Amino acid sequence: MTTDFRLAGAALGCWLSALAALFLSAPAGWAVVIGALVLAAAWPPLLALGAAERPVRAPVRVLRRTRWIVTAVLFGVACGAASSAARVGERDAQPLAGLAARHATVHFGLEVADDPRLGRSTVGRDATVVVPARLTWLRTADGARVDLGARVLVLARDRAWLGLLPGQAVEASGRLSPSDGGDLRAALISAGAPERVKPAPWVQRAAGVLRAGLQRACGPLPPEPGGLLPGLVVGDTSRLDPGLADDFKATGLTHLTAVSGANLAIVVGLVLMIVRWCRAGPRVAALVCVLALVGFVILVRPSPSVLRAAAMGGLALVALALGRPRAALPSLATGVLVLVVFDPELAVDAGFTLSVLATGGLVLLAPRWTEALKAKGWPGFAAEALAVPAAAQAACAPVIAGISATVSLTTVPANLLAAPAVAPATVVGVVTAVLSPVLPAVAEFTAWLASWPARWLVAIAHHGADVPDGVVPWPGGTFGGLLLGGLLAVLLIAAKRPVVRRLALVVAVAAVLFTTPVRLLAGGWPPPGWLVVACDVGQGDALVVSTGGASAVVVDAGPEPEAVDGCLRRLGVRHVPLLALSHFHVDHIGGLDGVLRGRTVDRLLLPPFPEPAAGRSAVLARGLSSGDAQPGQVMTVGEVRLAILGPAGPTTGTRSDPNNNSLVLMVTTGGVRVLLTGDAETEEQLSLRSAAGPGGLRADILKVAHHGSAFQDEEFLDAVAPRIALVSVGAGNDYGHPSPVLLSRLVRGGARVLRTDQEGDLAIVAEAGRLAAVTR
Repeated sequence: MTTDFRLAGAALGCWLSALAALFLSAPAGWAVVIGALVLAAAWPPLLALGAAERPVRAPVRVLRRTRWIVTAVLFGVACGAASSAARVGERDAQPLAGLAARHATVHFGLEVADDPRLGRSTVGRDATVVVPARLTWLRTADGARVDLGARVLVLARDRAWLGLLPGQAVEASGRLSPSDGGDLRAALISAGAPERVKPAPWVQRAAGVLRAGLQRACGPLPPEPGGLLPGLVVGDTSRLDPGLADDFKATGLTHLTAVSGANLAIVVGLVLMIVRWCRAGPRVAALVCVLALVGFVILVRPSPSVLRAAAMGGLALVALALGRPRAALPSLATGVLVLVVFDPELAVDAGFTLSVLATGGLVLLAPRWTEALKAKGWPGFAAEALAVPAAAQAACAPVIAGISATVSLTTVPANLLAAPAVAPATVVGVVTAVLSPVLPAVAEFTAWLASWPARWLVAIAHHGADVPDGVVPWPGGTFGGLLLGGLLAVLLIAAKRPVVRRLALVVAVAAVLFTTPVRLLAGGWPPPGWLVVACDVGQGDALVVSTGGASAVVVDAGPEPEAVDGCLRRLGVRHVPLLALSHFHVDHIGGLDGVLRGRTVDRLLLPPFPEPAAGRSAVLARGLSSGDAQPGQVMTVGEVRLAILGPAGPTTGTRSDPNNNSLVLMVTTGGVRVLLTGDAETEEQLSLRSAAGPGGLRADILKVAHHGSAFQDEEFLDAVAPRIALVSVGAGNDYGHPSPVLLSRLVRGGARVLRTDQEGDLAIVAEAGRLAAVTR
């Protein structure tokens, strides 16, 4: 049975041209349209002319077979470029583009396009409400009203935005900013409180009632399955535990935390099975499936992401219901073509890309792999259970590797184990949502039933995330994606030959045999006997000092909870006898909740300088037992000794008083002296040098102050004379950190410089009296 690739070519051409046109101006997009149409018109006659001048040979026959595919690709290029060029012209139109460039303050009216959501919240910084919307009109400072139809993204502090539903019309005031480009958003709006809110359409209100009822029914459940179930059923992740979300991501199960084509296929597949059991014909079955699909989309809200999932998850089922399985790939291609022309911004949406690739893998690879396994003697259900997740992962792996710079080795087995639980959780969850408004007690019971498969998914995510080396580093970006895609393509083609299969088996066995001794000696991550780890938390600080077993002292928490929590998880830290914060800037306290996530913290050590006051208040609000550090104070935690060197006294009137009053610690562990300097700048470094006296600052390891900024005292660095300098800094930061002059100065002083932005987590180990650094 041959596969029709003509529409697939058109869809691919449309997709790639839309992707390119989003980064071009409107005239450039229209130039692409004209060029594609000219080539499409000229290609078949030129091909026919070339074929007529010479005998019909195999190459000519190949060209004849492919001419319609090439024509279809060019047609798709024209469609994608035309649609994108028209939308880019609207995005860049005046006067909105000029107002955004000037950061003008306006009064505006908009229509909410998707569910408002909270951005990341950190200690000391309130979460921002993010609202995708369509700007319908605005009024400038001079009173002029301009009618519009532009996409915008609203960023607001007022939580009243969270209660809005898609389709609601809202008035508010705010400041415009230009968007980053590469999408169809004309502007960003920093908005105040919403005003004059109009009711949402009845369909959205009905969906809101069902979604709220599902949340109420899940309220009595344990936090993790209770937060997962609404996300799995209707895409509501407002109660999803962040740590659980990280584990789902590490295990390759992220698609289960939001509505996807799999959820839609489950619901429509169940309806199809019931209809066929009732002996309905193909046309009736297709009609009922479409109605079920529409009803489910209404329940989960018809946002662009849900519409994408509906198209990708429903087209193959509808084709099968019509008794035309060969139409699966053309149906998928048609869906891509229509969706990209309707909304060119989907061309840059990672979720759309993964949906298409996963569905393509299921259509093209899974049936072949299933039949191959059956031919080897596998039972049908086992062959399909293995082939489906493997095909989807093989199709998506290059994109995931390009985005995350990692390759998950646990994805296929995790999805294989998770598959039996997804369908019952989804179906019973939908029943719970439908029953919740009329029979709340029964809905709580069905939610409890649905929680058991959800608990299974939670267990898989936790155990999968804890697998040693379950996530392998890989080159990121376009190069990494193309590299993995090329390797997979070569393996898939070559695996058809028995000799190649045997060779691959020999290579795999040899790799295991040769890497196992290394794994036993090196221990992977964390390295055995690690003393100190500088966590890669981006533009911020988080240091971990081992006190033995699953216990460690933590100094600073980084800017966001997820990064420090991930670092501590990788180190196996479950108990923190002491958490010290150098000062109250967000890049040092923002991840405090990540340290607290699933861990006991016995005591909190705070700097005596109380500013910024908002940061200190946010830390104290966590209710931990705390005390202010005093210069000269010495503390012992297990075999770790911490001496408080600074601040020697309050320093004011400097460029940054909180930085220059940072808590400075001399940590001694395993005979190694580690100087932790927070963000101390020149003024505090001068006072430390004066107060410490000769040799008082000497250390083997220096945590370079303030992410390697240029505000350093050279005589302070000479007094420390470190053998290893750790720079905790974020990649691509806007501050110019670390200073090249400082790095050169440290190298000239004999220090080995290690940076988290280049090498990830940094571990210090001591072996036979010698220091070593291990990077992750």
